[in-house]
Amino acid sequence: MDFKNVKFNKIKSMKKYYKAFLIFCLVCFAFMNFGCSGLMDAITNIQRLKFKLDKVSGMKVANVPLSNFGSISSIGVLDAANLLASFTQGKLPVAFTLNVLAKNPNDGTGGTKQSSAVIENMAWRLFIDNKETINGNVGNINVPGVGQTTNIPIGISFDLLKFFSNGQYNDLINLALALGGKNGSSSRITLKVKPTVSTVLGPITYPGEFDVIDKEFRGGN
Repeated sequence: MDFKNVKFNKIKSMKKYYKAFLIFCLVCFAFMNFGCSGLMDAITNIQRLKFKLDKVSGMKVANVPLSNFGSISSIGVLDAANLLASFTQGKLPVAFTLNVLAKNPNDGTGGTKQSSAVIENMAWRLFIDNKETINGNVGNINVPGVGQTTNIPIGISFDLLKFFSNGQYNDLINLALALGGKNGSSSRITLKVKPTVSTVLGPITYPGEFDVIDKEFRGGN
C-alpha cells in the first residue's frame, strides 16, 4: 500500500470537507444576521443590473488607426502598405476599446433601496463572429441606481491572424473596419460575462455566464 498517496488523498478530502463546512457556516451567518428576506433582497439587487454593448472605439490594426476609414479603398497608400507588410510577416495585431454599458434601474421591484451597485469584478470572454478569442476581467465599477447608464471601457488587443488564420488580407481588414471603422458597430461581437457584485452579505458572483450583445440590455436572471 502506498501510504503517501493514502495520506495525501486523506488531506485532500479533509480540505474539501473543510471548504464545504466553511461555506455552510457563511450561509448560516448570512441567515442569522440578515434572514431569508435579506438574502432575497441581495439577489434581487444584483439581478437588476443590465448590460449592453456600445460602440468599438480607437480601432488600430498593426498600429494603423482605422476609426476614420469606411472601406479598404479609403485607406491611404502609406497606411495600406504598413498593413500589408504586417500581414505578409504573419501577424496582424489589433487593438481597440470595447465599450460596455451597464444600467441599474432600481425600479422598486423588490430588493433594498440601495441607490447604486458596485461590480467588484467582471470576468469576460470575447467572441467575434461566434469565434472565441481572448478573455480577461475588469473591476471596481460603480453603477448608480438611477436608471442612467455607466460606460465600462474594456481594452482589447490580440493578433487577428492567431484566431482567423484562414482569413485573406481583405477579409481581415474588412472585419476590423466592420467593428471599429467609420461605420463600424459591435454587432458581430458577443461578450460572455460573469460579474461579482458587492452586497450587504458580501461579494456575490453570478451563478453562470450570460451574453452581452449590442441589440438590447441583458442581465443574468
